[in-house]
Amino acid sequence: MAYYNSYNPKLLDGVERIHFIGCGGSGMYPLIQILHARGYALTGSDVEETKITAAERAMGMTVMIGHSADNLGDAQLVVYSAAIHEDNPERIEAEQRGIPVVERAVLLGYVSRLYSHSVAVAGTHGKTTTTGMITTMLELAGRDTAAVIGGKLPLIGGYGKPGKGDSIVVEACEYSETFLYLTPFLGIILNIDNDHLEYYHTMGKLKLAFQKFALLSRTVVFNLDDPNTLAVMNTIDRPVFSFGIENDARFRAVNIQEYRPGFFEFDVEELGEHFAHLRLNVPGYHNIYNALAMCCCVRPLGLKPADAERAAENFKGMGRRFEIKGECNGAMIVDDYAHHPTELAATLKTARELGYKRVIAVHQPFTYSRTKALMQDFADVLKTADQTVLLPIMGSREVDDGSVRSEDLAAKIPGSVVVGGLQEAADWVKANTGEGDLVVCMSCGDLYKAADMMVAR
Repeated sequence: MAYYNSYNPKLLDGVERIHFIGCGGSGMYPLIQILHARGYALTGSDVEETKITAAERAMGMTVMIGHSADNLGDAQLVVYSAAIHEDNPERIEAEQRGIPVVERAVLLGYVSRLYSHSVAVAGTHGKTTTTGMITTMLELAGRDTAAVIGGKLPLIGGYGKPGKGDSIVVEACEYSETFLYLTPFLGIILNIDNDHLEYYHTMGKLKLAFQKFALLSRTVVFNLDDPNTLAVMNTIDRPVFSFGIENDARFRAVNIQEYRPGFFEFDVEELGEHFAHLRLNVPGYHNIYNALAMCCCVRPLGLKPADAERAAENFKGMGRRFEIKGECNGAMIVDDYAHHPTELAATLKTARELGYKRVIAVHQPFTYSRTKALMQDFADVLKTADQTVLLPIMGSREVDDGSVRSEDLAAKIPGSVVVGGLQEAADWVKANTGEGDLVVCMSCGDLYKAADMMVAR
C-alpha cells in the first residue's frame, strides 16, 4: 500500500481531492476545515451521523455513512483516523488503486507546515487547556490563528478552525509518537509522566520521544519544575523559554493568591522583572502552569503581556475540562477528561478547593493495560474522594484478556461501589446525592453521557 507515514515533502503536490475515513471524529474535523478553506475538494465517511458530520455537510462536503470501497470516488489522497484498521474496505480499495494513504497525525504534520508560526503543545497533562489558552490569546489579539484542539473551545465554537493568519496552534499527542510528525516553530513540553507505557514500556523510551520532539522544534518552552522534563531538556541544544513556580524559571509565578475558592491570581515575572498580572477564570492550581506556558509564547509570537492578561481573563475552560454540567438533587455535576492518576489527583484537588461538603468521584477506567499497570496509583488517588463509584473498564483500542476488572480496583478503595454502566452510574447518583455534594465524572471515554443523564430532568 502507498502509505506515507514519514515526511514526504511532495505528498500534496498535484492533489486536489482528498477522502477522509472516520471524518466524524473531533481530531479530523479541524483538518477538514483548514483544507476546505484552502480549496481542496473533500469527501468523507463514518459509521454514524454526528454533529460533526452535519457541520461538514453544511460546508459542502460529501459525507457517506458506512464504509464502502465505492466511497473513495476519484480521491487522490486518503486520510484515516487512528480508529480505522487495516481491514477497512476503503483502505483496501486505496491499496488496490495505488492511492497514497496517510494517518490523521501525519496529515496534521503537513497542515502545520502550511503556517510559518506553528505552536505545538505537548505533555502528559494539560495539553488541551493550554492549547485553548494560547488560541484564545492569539484570537483576542486579532491574529486569526488556525487551531487543532482535543476539546471544544467556546470562543471558536469547536475543536479548531482555519485561520488566515501565519500561526497555527495544535495539540501534540505523544501516544504512538504521533507528535514526531510535527516540526513546530514553538514546541511546548508541559510535563512528562508515566502514561502510554503499553506502547513505550519504559520511562526512558517515553523521555526519548519527548527529546526527539524537542529537537524537531525551533524553540522549546518547558516546565522547569517538572523533573522528567528537565532531564530531557538537559540533553538538547535549542533556544528555550522556561516557566515554573518553585524554581527560578525565565517566566515565574509569584504572589499567588486565591481570589475565590479554587481560583487563582498571581504576578508573572520575566527574568525577575514584572511581566503581567494574571487572574484565571478556570479553577485549579495546576492551571497556573498552563497559563505560564501561554506567557512563554508572547515574545516569540510578537505579542504583548497585555494579550496574556486578556486571555487569562476571558478563557473560561474547555469542554470536558472541569465542565459544569448542571445539578442533580441539588448536587453539582462536573464532567472532566481526567484518565491518568496524576490528572485525577489534580481534578480532585480542584474539587476539594471549592468547599463542597462531599466530593464524589465517578470514574470509568480507560484501557486494561493502564488500569493494571497503575492500579495502586489509581486507588491511592480515588481514596481521597469521600465516595468513589466505578464503571466497567473501557477497553477502547485494547482487547479484554480477562486479567483485570474494575472490581479489582474497587477492592483497594474502602467503601467504593461498582455499577454496571452509564445508566447505572446516573441512577446511583440520583439516588445517593443531594445538596452540598460535588459529583466529578472522570474519564476520556463516554462517561460524559452519564453526566448528561444525571442532570436531565
